[in-house]
Amino acid sequence: MEQDVLRLIEEKGPLTGSEINDAIRAEELHLWRSCKLSEALLTRHVGRRYLRLDQRVEGFARLSPSILRDFLTYSVIGLAWDPEPISTKAEQILLHIESVSRAKSLLAYTVVSALSSRLESEIPLQDQVCFIIAGDIVHNMAHDVPRPERSTGKMVKGSDMDLVVIVDNAFPKHFISRLDEAIYAEKYRLLITPHIREEVDYVVKDMDRVNEQLRFDTFKHMVACKILHEGTLLYGSDKILHRVKRMLKETGVSEKLAAMEKQALAFRNDAERYLLHEDIRNGLENHAYLFYPAEESEEFE
Repeated sequence: MEQDVLRLIEEKGPLTGSEINDAIRAEELHLWRSCKLSEALLTRHVGRRYLRLDQRVEGFARLSPSILRDFLTYSVIGLAWDPEPISTKAEQILLHIESVSRAKSLLAYTVVSALSSRLESEIPLQDQVCFIIAGDIVHNMAHDVPRPERSTGKMVKGSDMDLVVIVDNAFPKHFISRLDEAIYAEKYRLLITPHIREEVDYVVKDMDRVNEQLRFDTFKHMVACKILHEGTLLYGSDKILHRVKRMLKETGVSEKLAAMEKQALAFRNDAERYLLHEDIRNGLENHAYLFYPAEESEEFE
């Protein structure tokens, strides 16, 4: 397999893991191993890695992108003796990732601001509601690789747009379901419109729910806190966001998440060493979770 990859790169220049896989059609784990272990090939990571929570992992902490997604989308493989073309290709990919992230963030803002304008006569959104965006987008790591949406199986354009909508205690309770319905209608529209095909994952909650999740005592609460910790203001009340960020610090949750990110880095290093150097041909099913992505959908169900 190594020789096949070398011939391909000598012909076409540095490639991403996905481009190599499309040409060779090998088993992904073995292709990754061949590229990483080869002395003739150099693999360069593009972008950044960040915390993701996974119930399959002891302590729940792993890094995103997964080893597989990192290899397919965020890695450039080239000839070890000729690193300059690898750097050029990596820069091109990074610019594309940043462009995708900006485009998805702008789309989310456009949708939310238009929704707010339509509802402003009946629902006080601007001061009593905070729209927070999280996920790949806030890390500048969104991708546009087509994938099936979980609930419908329809193909969507890469990373979803994770939205957490927080209403303050003064927000009229009977408006919460109306707001939820309005966001869901936009979610459905974006999903079925052929030239858009984007996925929005969202949750609407009040400050009482936020306080409950800050106990950080279940996996679902941990996921919710991690999303709040990484999220940034998309639209609405910055006062609500600042209050939530302050609460994360005062309860010690931010510090716990920082410790989990360090733990995740150690787990990734151990997982890569294991997958590269151990003979796992007869037990891959027991170690697949080390290689493949984890879902973090609990907050949006």
